[in-house]
Amino acid sequence: MSFPRQQARTQRFTLGVPRAFQISPDGRRAAFLRGRHGTDTATCLWMLELESGREWVVADPRAMGADDEDLPPEERARRERLRETGGGIVSYTVDDAFTRAAFTLSGRLYYADLVGDDTEPRELPATGSVVAPLICPRGDRVAYVSAGAVRVIDINSGRDRAVAEPDAPNVTWGLAEFIAAEEMGRYRGMWWSPDGAALLAARVDDSPVTRWHIADPASPEAEPQVISYPPAGSANAEVRLAVFAVHSGAGTGPQWVEWDRAALPYLVRAGWTTGPDGNPTVVFSAQSRDQRTLTLFSADPATGLAFELRSETDDVWVEIMPGVPDFTKDGELVWIGRERGGDQRLLHVGDRVVGPDGVYLRSVVDVDDRRVLCSGSPEGRPAEIGLWLVDLQEGGVAPVEFPGAEGVGVHSGTMRGDTLVLQRRDLDTDGVRTVVVRNASSVTRQQVTTVESLAERPEVPTPNVRLAVAPTGGVPTALVLPSWYEEGSGTKLPMLMDPYGGPHAQRVLGARPAYLTSQWFAEQGFAVLIADGRGTPGISVPWEQAVHGDLATPVLEDQVSALHDAAERYDCLDLERVAIRGWSFGGYLAALAVLRRPDVFHAAVAGAPVIDWRLYDTHYTERYLGTPDAWKEAYVRSSLLDDAPGLRRPLMLIHGLADDNVVFAHSQRLSTALLAAGRPHTVLPLSGITHMPSEEATAENLLLLQVEFIKDALGDDQATTA
Repeated sequence: MSFPRQQARTQRFTLGVPRAFQISPDGRRAAFLRGRHGTDTATCLWMLELESGREWVVADPRAMGADDEDLPPEERARRERLRETGGGIVSYTVDDAFTRAAFTLSGRLYYADLVGDDTEPRELPATGSVVAPLICPRGDRVAYVSAGAVRVIDINSGRDRAVAEPDAPNVTWGLAEFIAAEEMGRYRGMWWSPDGAALLAARVDDSPVTRWHIADPASPEAEPQVISYPPAGSANAEVRLAVFAVHSGAGTGPQWVEWDRAALPYLVRAGWTTGPDGNPTVVFSAQSRDQRTLTLFSADPATGLAFELRSETDDVWVEIMPGVPDFTKDGELVWIGRERGGDQRLLHVGDRVVGPDGVYLRSVVDVDDRRVLCSGSPEGRPAEIGLWLVDLQEGGVAPVEFPGAEGVGVHSGTMRGDTLVLQRRDLDTDGVRTVVVRNASSVTRQQVTTVESLAERPEVPTPNVRLAVAPTGGVPTALVLPSWYEEGSGTKLPMLMDPYGGPHAQRVLGARPAYLTSQWFAEQGFAVLIADGRGTPGISVPWEQAVHGDLATPVLEDQVSALHDAAERYDCLDLERVAIRGWSFGGYLAALAVLRRPDVFHAAVAGAPVIDWRLYDTHYTERYLGTPDAWKEAYVRSSLLDDAPGLRRPLMLIHGLADDNVVFAHSQRLSTALLAAGRPHTVLPLSGITHMPSEEATAENLLLLQVEFIKDALGDDQATTA
């Protein structure tokens, strides 16, 4: 089987990898998701008993006779926002005591007992198609969304009742709106109180949002899909919060939670904590439209009155940090904030900074009792992502070591009950390694259990990667060479730049899986260079904010400087034959490169590119460019439409016609401008394909067609001898 076909069939080698771990309060058991093998799209729910090391399947979609053909539209949209391409059980929730789990299959609601002899999954008689189920902390009820309403079903009696129902057209309850899910990392719209007596739910009214129509030309008889999409400068959905008492009877409410939504319209995070008096308290954060203010509130669920706990401001923008707010067992706030004028974000607990020092902080991973697990990169080493454990009881901060591993790696994990789940990707091994460390705080009593990955091994040579930081501008780079290349041979290799290159995404990592596609391209006769320029994470806040007001110039300059720096270090790179490929922001960067620097870049493949930033969504675009009315010049600088007449290099545009994130209009408008200017180019429209192609034949052939196009464009498909 070819690598492109294998990569498509295994969904980029993610199938069979254990993920979504949750740990019991005593740290003795863990639940997780995993397919039965490396091409199994029917993800199962598994249980692991740590003392014995025994694993078993709690719920197998195939044994339950379920498939993914009848997913509710809301669930398909939710998975698109998550970039979830798998099937089966793709998410689940557990109660606080870790006795039950709830999940959906094909829009039907199930629960499974996690203790006792009878753990057979059982379907609950829910009303209508089910989306986003959330089990009660006490494990006796499940809240879910159906037809825009929040409903609660009693597991024992099967009684099902509506808690909140749409009160107007275009209103939904309990789901995250497009902007929250696509740009803010909030995928839920309802949250149980710690005692299970109340639900906090988001009411979303997207009536003000622009309606766009996405048609499938391959099916002219089908009605176009109508989506609510807020392009830059336009109206967003109106989002409110309300508390519903659901502990008995039909429930009461809503008790509206009130804050200045005109000043802070974006609902960023929401949930509950336990107040100093022992009673549940609503906690939420909200952001201003210009994203220069982020405020954390607490609210009395009985009155809805909100009180400010903390506020962050920045003259450029305040970054939304994953994992916060959170709280220690004794109620101290865990937060990531930046001191004004500082280059890095810091970990705060209560009113003090607790470390780790000299680390680019990325997220709070977990808080357990008085310990905080956070992730970050050591200063000057952005390709590494490590974990640090902050022990507030003992006052120590220590890096978390992956058992038996050394050197550069990319780590993730979770923590509960003195048990750590650790996952590692590195340059020395294929795929993902997973261990569960019980009694993690005790050096002498630690018990390490390995959780096997069932993912396939890639049918491509081991990535031949050289990590570096380019002296000019400090741009991190990774050079990938063919496995068969002999250094010092005098052979010159054509260049292929393979960036993302934009905000919020990093390509240069100390992890072999990050370079599999690049290695396959290298095997076709290229030297592949990946560069993370300004705007990408991992280095500092000023580095990320350097793209403010101009998404084109800094990122393109850094690709050029990285290319030239690499050519000075390696004499095998042929700067007379340089192509560039990318997807999404990387597609924008690829098109930008051949339009504005044809002296450097000789061909480009641009997949799902953002061409005109006025067509991209409010939250992402306005963070960097402001609104189109107020920042007209920023949009002109960053748009590619006016550059169309200057195209003189081969350009291939690839775009899914069903893309509801970067809509096809981007590529269509550039193609129209190029045609009007008489500039030849290639357009590859993908019928029925969304933002990230996952259909097997399409994903495979896209790689093959890109190689053929690039080789033809560069005029020579063989390496040359100097």
